[in-house]
This record gives sequence, C-alpha cells and structure tokens, in this order.
Amino acid sequence: MTDIKHAETCDCQSVHEDILNTVKPIMPDEEILYDLAELFKIFGDTTRIKILCALFESEMCVCDIAELLNMTQSAISHQLRVLKTAKLVKNRKAGKIVYYSLADEHVKLIFDQGLSHVLE
Repeated sequence: MTDIKHAETCDCQSVHEDILNTVKPIMPDEEILYDLAELFKIFGDTTRIKILCALFESEMCVCDIAELLNMTQSAISHQLRVLKTAKLVKNRKAGKIVYYSLADEHVKLIFDQGLSHVLE
C-alpha cells in the first residue's frame, strides 16, 4: 500500500448536476446502507473470519471449531452468536450436539470477493 498523506480534492466550485441526477435516485436508502456497513463490520474480526473459513469446508460443532482454532468453547460460542445474529451461519441439533454451517452461498461469495481484492 502507498502512504497517502491527504486525499485528492477538486479545485472546481460547481457540482455536476447531470451526474447527481443520475446517481441520487439509485442510491440505496440510508437504513439499507447502515445494515450493509454493519454486515461488513462482522467480517472485521479475525476469529470470525477463521470460523467462516472452517465452515466453508464442513459443518462443525463448537468443540471442533474451538480445537481447530486453539480457543475456548466460550470464545467460539460468542463469535458464533455474532455470526448467527448477522445471518451468516445457521445451526442444527443432532441429539446433544449443535452443528454450525454457512447460512447460504452468499457468505462464501462475500468472503471470496474480499479475498480476491486483498490478493490483488
């Protein structure tokens, strides 16, 4: 990455009405943009990213994820709650075991796009 000391700014004083008239009507509602920002915050934690990576390969229980990541079950459970609240993972019970998996294919797509960008 380059060291950016300041953002480039325009020297002009007028706005481009034609551009504004095109873009403004297609901007998502503020609430939707807020929800999107909140979703991206979920991806801002390394532990959650590791959990998602593990779940790309297989559904897993808390014990398995904790062992894989060398973390406590309590810490993993907390992060799984965050991921579940954000609708990124889902769970199913099999007797006394609770298995977690990705909520849908969108989760992997979001992750893959971010990874692709980072690897450029």
